[in-house]
Amino acid sequence: MRSDSPPPTVRSSFARTLPAAAVAVALALGGTPAAAAAPPTTAPTTDSAMTGAQLAASWTGPLSTRGRYIVDANGDRFKLKAGNWAGAQGTWEGSGDVNDPAHNQAGQVSHNIPLGLDRTPIAQILADFHGLGLNSMRLPFANAMIHDTSTVPDAAVAANPQLKGKTPLQVYDAVVAALTAEGFAVILNNHTTSYRFCCGLDGNERWNSGQSTQQWEADWLFMVQRYQANKRVVGADLRNEVRRDTWDNPNWGMGDSHDEYAAFEEAGNRILQADPDMLVVMEGINWSGIPTPITWHERPMLTPVRTLSNTLVRSDKLVYAAHFYAYTGPANTGAESGPGSTNDPRYQDFTPEQLAQVVNDEALFVTQSGQHFTAPVWISEFGAAGRGSANAKEQAWFHNFTDILVKNDADFAQWPVVGWSDANGKPQDNWALLSYDATGKRLGLGDPGDWRAADWNKLINAPGLTGPVAPVDHWNMLDLDFGDQNVSSRMLAQGDWSNGNRKGNCPDTERLVGLGRSDGRGLCTDAGRPAAGAGAWVTVTDERYVTHGDWAPGYNKLQCPDNTYAVGYSVHGNAMSALLCAPAAAPLPTTGRNAWFDHGDNRPATGGSTASDWAPGYYKGQCADNEYLAGVAYTWKWNHGGVPDTLLCRPLS
Repeated sequence: MRSDSPPPTVRSSFARTLPAAAVAVALALGGTPAAAAAPPTTAPTTDSAMTGAQLAASWTGPLSTRGRYIVDANGDRFKLKAGNWAGAQGTWEGSGDVNDPAHNQAGQVSHNIPLGLDRTPIAQILADFHGLGLNSMRLPFANAMIHDTSTVPDAAVAANPQLKGKTPLQVYDAVVAALTAEGFAVILNNHTTSYRFCCGLDGNERWNSGQSTQQWEADWLFMVQRYQANKRVVGADLRNEVRRDTWDNPNWGMGDSHDEYAAFEEAGNRILQADPDMLVVMEGINWSGIPTPITWHERPMLTPVRTLSNTLVRSDKLVYAAHFYAYTGPANTGAESGPGSTNDPRYQDFTPEQLAQVVNDEALFVTQSGQHFTAPVWISEFGAAGRGSANAKEQAWFHNFTDILVKNDADFAQWPVVGWSDANGKPQDNWALLSYDATGKRLGLGDPGDWRAADWNKLINAPGLTGPVAPVDHWNMLDLDFGDQNVSSRMLAQGDWSNGNRKGNCPDTERLVGLGRSDGRGLCTDAGRPAAGAGAWVTVTDERYVTHGDWAPGYNKLQCPDNTYAVGYSVHGNAMSALLCAPAAAPLPTTGRNAWFDHGDNRPATGGSTASDWAPGYYKGQCADNEYLAGVAYTWKWNHGGVPDTLLCRPLS
């Protein structure tokens, strides 16, 4: 979330007739379709504008992923052209009267519900969303909203009287229902813990700021189960802008209570066990370190994913996300002066070529195909001050950044969509694409005077991949650095198959294809995967299944029974303890080759995840994409310490 206060703006107006579907939603919710709207004066804002009926007919939920793309239930590309409808995360800035506009972001008191419901019927707001060409909405909420039993003030929903007497959560329910009835995909976004506007040292820095990780996960399970029947509620955006608090940094993979990598993976898997249809959206680390000229500080974003990516029980449900604003930078907080201000370059300081490179390095590299980290990247927040702003550097950045989004065919969500206008018709937050005054009059991006319109239309109407997306192979890493990584739904439902050891289990649709030496890392794939059989999975701890000759003389061997293939492994320290083997539906070849990696990497020259390092700093062995891992050999001689030295790779056919 952008944390600055926007400059004042100038007045304009924009109105048009409501689509019939929007009127129907308004009447169904008990509201008036457009009582405060002016007569239509202009055409829709973008060429991509659709009515609710058209949008609803254009895609089918739930959503999943194929490589770098999000697809609908028919396998067709669904590009997130989204906005952020803020408010339910809170607008109070942390001091003074929570109901005093002077102590709320941009003077806007949301009363902890999506902004604008006091000013305009919800049907009109949704019609205006259609006019912008949006097809989806990131809908922030605070954990406090889930537990808030108070009712919103009548004035907070004055333009939507059907919502009077409801709690903030019940209003959120109504907004979700209205959005999805109009065909919009909704991504739930856990933005804050309390209702305090973020994002600095505000008590909302991590998922477990002001609450336990267990409570955060329980709240997520509550939310996904609440909307589980609505297949247009498509995603769980786990937490907004994870960052340093006063004393501690978040980290990616250190195994402690500040480990975002581990917390997000655990929460994502629990969500998918409760609702297998949800997308799981993970942002990277938004800020680490102390921003002074003499201390380390940075904005890592998704850079740690290069060598430590997440694996979920469903390999087609992970989406990564990142945020970019002109006034921040790779090592710049965005502060203009005082504490937190440094001389590090801001994104707006880069040339177009430099900006494209840094955006790729921090986020869009994840879309590279065929790697352990390959996933869609959603730029789930970006924006700029619109009408009334004369910031030339920010305007140039916005132009260059939207060019990057267009060139990369990237999914996006602008921040924010809805704001207020004051009594003089000036937007109180001129970052908003739509502003409504106290009478319901709308000032939108399509009205004269907003310099962002050309870039927005370029972005929203940009050509990109449409239609069917071909199925892809997956490669996913396992990380046993600090404990188990069990991403098999089958094994999660069973007991401990290798007691006292750290275990890694591939997703049920994948098999084990590679191991790192001395670090406990592994690689899974579904490339050419044999059809799974119906028999029991076998834990192998000795050489009883070594058949067809001694393929590694003088070494200890763990070998899967014939016609089974490795899907998991366990280690003690970093020494091999066991293999977990799953049956194939048809006989598998028993000839094979050794892939030695005791003196260097031994990975295929082409194929799965060969352009990315899933066990950095360690030798790796990997079977080819058309092979299965049938065994692992190791030794305690020559100071090898029982770590894997070679893999037995056999052809799939």
